[in-house]
Parts: sequence; structure tokens; C-alpha cells
Amino acid sequence: MIYKNNKSVLNYIFGNGSKSSLRPILNDKRTVEKDIVVYFFDIHFKVDKNFLKNIDIKKTDIIFYHNTKEEPTTQYINGIINQLFNCNKDKICAIVGIGGGATMDVAKAVSNLLTNAGNAEDYQGWDLVKNPGVYKIAIPTLSGTGAEATRTCVMTNKDTGLKLGMNSDFTVFDQIIMDPELTKTVSRNQYFYTGMDAYIHCIEALNGSHRNAIGDAYSSQTIKLCKEVFSSNGMMSDENRSKMMVASYLGGCAIATSYVGVVHPFSAGLSVVLGIHHCIANCITMRAMKEFYPVEYDEFWSMSEQQNIVIPKGVCNNLTDDQYDRLFDSTIVHEKPLTNALGNDFKDILTKNKVIEIFMQM
Repeated sequence: MIYKNNKSVLNYIFGNGSKSSLRPILNDKRTVEKDIVVYFFDIHFKVDKNFLKNIDIKKTDIIFYHNTKEEPTTQYINGIINQLFNCNKDKICAIVGIGGGATMDVAKAVSNLLTNAGNAEDYQGWDLVKNPGVYKIAIPTLSGTGAEATRTCVMTNKDTGLKLGMNSDFTVFDQIIMDPELTKTVSRNQYFYTGMDAYIHCIEALNGSHRNAIGDAYSSQTIKLCKEVFSSNGMMSDENRSKMMVASYLGGCAIATSYVGVVHPFSAGLSVVLGIHHCIANCITMRAMKEFYPVEYDEFWSMSEQQNIVIPKGVCNNLTDDQYDRLFDSTIVHEKPLTNALGNDFKDILTKNKVIEIFMQM
């Protein structure tokens, strides 16, 4: 029997106000005055600079503001690496990602590429990264994607239409700081869409064939917390925001030991072809998932109704034949999750007509 060696985040800090821990952690990483820290901030912080005032940013440090209107692409990551290579990259002592899943994924990808030659697209797949990346820290400002805990960073290659991550133990963050206070200003809709990513990760894992006792425990607790938050009358209360941040982390740990299922490949298709952001794409995909996840389908729509959240409808109506072809191609390419959900003969189940029929339900 072959046993899988699972990698987890090395260190984490949790609690209101814990964002203040970043400064002493970085001070420990700087061995000389000229050491460089590279920051990736959600674009939100370019306007609201209150958080930045509490960070000891040095003159030598480098700041990037990630525009979350578009999900990360391999071309975008390659551009950042080219900029950093023009600096003294050997002096970079830490990478910090502060934002939602996309911003954290950018930080992970850049960390890997600073120590592994080539382009981002060269490492889209499983266990292709060969060298440890630069020390990296995540501070999530949204809860649900689990990017702070997973071994992947998802990117879209616009040339090939492939949306896939650098799935590697070297992609796991070295340190995460989880401060629920940072989610206070998230809009209600976005809070729900992102939080549902944790729920969906775990229903896919529990309904798949690549299960294990530890992953099941993570998944079950994540689903329990999500139900408590999204079935309550105050999903964004202080208590529930703390619960949601825990659910996000545990959901990331769950999926790091397993695979997603049917939802995420279809969601990836919506992102690649129609440019719909990942978390809301997941929610849209749930419109067509009764066949695959009947119990969870009912739970999802009950919670969205409870919170009065509007999920877009009809996004795949009246598309061109070329768009439907691309939706099929960008969905069926995700062999590992679809095998996890449907078995080795998933292509016999998800024929082109069947896939288009499913998209038409969205």
C-alpha cells in the first residue's frame, strides 16, 4: 500500500487583532537592512490604507496591488516575475499575500517561480514544482476559498484556456494570520458567495471516491460551521465571521487531502469562457447540481433563500456554438476531480451534449 504524505501550513495565528503579528514575524525574517519583502495587496487597500499604516514597510520593499476584477492568469504571474527579476531577487526574504483567494494565489505562485525556472504555465498540474519557494505569509480578508490552507494556486492560461493550479507541497503557505476583523467590510453577497466555496469544497470531497478519515473530519466540521452561519439570522455577526474564517481554513485542509468534484470543473468553465469569478461561478453551477448532489442542492438553496442572496440565472442562454464548445473543453479537462466524483468512465457520463445541457440549466 502506498501512503500519501500530506503537507499542512506550518504555523497559524487566529483571532481578532492578530493582523498586528505580521510586523514581528517579518522582523525575524529580515537578516539585514536591505532584505526585501514583496507584498500583494487586494486592490481595496490602495484606497483604504488604514491597514498599511500598521505595517512596517521599508523603502526597499515592493508592493503590488492585485485587481480582483480579473482572476489570476499565467501571463499576469509571468509579468510580475519579470519585474522582480529586474530587482535583486536574491534579497527577497518573504512574500506576503493580503486579500481574498485570488490575491493569496498570486503570492503563492510568485513564491514558487522565484526559485523554480520557467514560466507559470510550466507548473500547472500536480507536483511539478521541484524547489521550495520563498518564505510566504497569507492574511485572508475573505473567508471561504481555503487558499490560505491549500497546496494549490489557481491560474488561467488564456492561450490554452486551461484553468488549473500549481498543485504542490511547496505551494503551501509557511505562515497564515487569520483575523476575523478583516472581513467586517465585505459585502453581504460576496460574503455568501465566498463562504459557499468552503461548503462546496467539502460536499464534493465527501461525495467522492478519494476520501480519508482526516479529510472527512475536516469536511464534516466545515459543513457544520457553514450551516450554522448561513442558517442564522446574522450571518455576518462577529461570532459568525470567526466561525466562517475557521470553516475556510478547515475546508482548505479538507480539500488538500482529497479532490473536488463536479461543481468546480463546471465553475472553471464559466470562469474561463464567460469571465465569471470563481465563487459566484460555483453558486451559479449549483443551479444544475441536483442530479449529482441532491441533498446538498436543497441545503444550498435553502441557505441562499434564508440570507436573501440572489444567484444569477440564465448566464449560459443564447451562447454561440464556439462558446459551448469552449465550455465543454474547459470542463472536461479536469480529470482528477471528475474521476473523483464520477469514476474513470466520467467521459461516458459527461458527453458533450450532456455537458451543454447542464450549462443550459444555469
